[in-house]
Amino acid sequence: MRILHTSDWHLGKKLERFSRLEEQKLVMTEICDIADSKNVDVVIVAGDVFDTFNPPIEAVELFYRTVRKLSNNAKRPVVVIAGNHDSADRIEAPDPLARELGIVFVGYPNTKVSTFELETGLKLVRTDSGFLEFELPNKELLRIITTPYANEQRTKHFLGVEDTENELREILEENWKTISDKYCDEKGVNVLTAHLFFTKKGEKLQSEPDDEKPILHIGGAQAIYSSSIPSSIQYTALGHLHRKQIVDDNSSPVVYCGTPIAYSFGESNQDKFVAIIDIEPKSKADITFVKIENGKKLLRKEFDNLELTKEWLLENTDSLVEITLVMDNYLKADEKKSLYDIHQGIINIIPKVNLKNGETTSEKNNINLNDNLPELFKQYFSSRNAGQNPNSELMDLFNEIISKN
Repeated sequence: MRILHTSDWHLGKKLERFSRLEEQKLVMTEICDIADSKNVDVVIVAGDVFDTFNPPIEAVELFYRTVRKLSNNAKRPVVVIAGNHDSADRIEAPDPLARELGIVFVGYPNTKVSTFELETGLKLVRTDSGFLEFELPNKELLRIITTPYANEQRTKHFLGVEDTENELREILEENWKTISDKYCDEKGVNVLTAHLFFTKKGEKLQSEPDDEKPILHIGGAQAIYSSSIPSSIQYTALGHLHRKQIVDDNSSPVVYCGTPIAYSFGESNQDKFVAIIDIEPKSKADITFVKIENGKKLLRKEFDNLELTKEWLLENTDSLVEITLVMDNYLKADEKKSLYDIHQGIINIIPKVNLKNGETTSEKNNINLNDNLPELFKQYFSSRNAGQNPNSELMDLFNEIISKN
């Protein structure tokens, strides 16, 4: 059996003022093409389908078009779980119609999906809260334990836990073991998919993405240990972390496939992937990461020379970039404009002004409140910028503003 594992599409997401929708359309088409060219039997989308609870209509339409195409006319099951960016209700809303195409949406940890049988031969033959068992033509049975994101309190509620003092990882471990012991024998392929923060016990915690909503401890669920996964599970398809990584590979792979597009400058220069898993009963899963070719690269670089900056921008016109400029003076308006004229994908220009000898940003200045507003502004600007005075263009702008008040 061959499974495609993808996650964290974040459809509808912007980078500052830049829409990523056109890139996302290309990447979604590429994922569908990979599923077809690799003869994938099953697709798992491990959460964060959308970037917000209320995504733009264009993002919703792109999502539905993509999962319909991934289903290969109801021949290929597609399982989608909710992430911490998703509305669980929105994810589950189209489920009755989606099941006619072999698509299953799971919004909550206790969701129980209705069984179905399609003319293509695809069957969902057995379900339980957080459990699916598929029968595919000429394939082994496929069992999937599903754990969409919910914060710690809600997860305990959904799983019917009365002793709320127990740690979440212990509760999930017990729940997964109960399902596994009941359904996941060696006669089928057994998979877990979850949108949670996983780590290997005793290892340093991985950092979450720069702009990701954290689900570790703060308002969310604690880190879950890979050792909590039942021994019968042959592959764990995870969502949430944006960088491709194998959390644990001792007995069965525990894998974040990462985002298919770089979404923050913390992901600068990262290649992006989907995971292809070849797996059969009683055997360890074999993983191949397939690189995503579409989507703009995010690049960040520091310069101390304006001409070198322009040369670099001309060499990277198809990327989205963040530039830090270390200069003796702040950029003038015409200098900044010249950079934007060269490159249409500049997201941020971060100025850094060299400190003058003997001065530090912590030095205190006495301010005479009887001075006029322009003079007070100069003193404030200087105190915040290591003694650097505002240039004439900035002062002209300030004077224009105060003249209108």
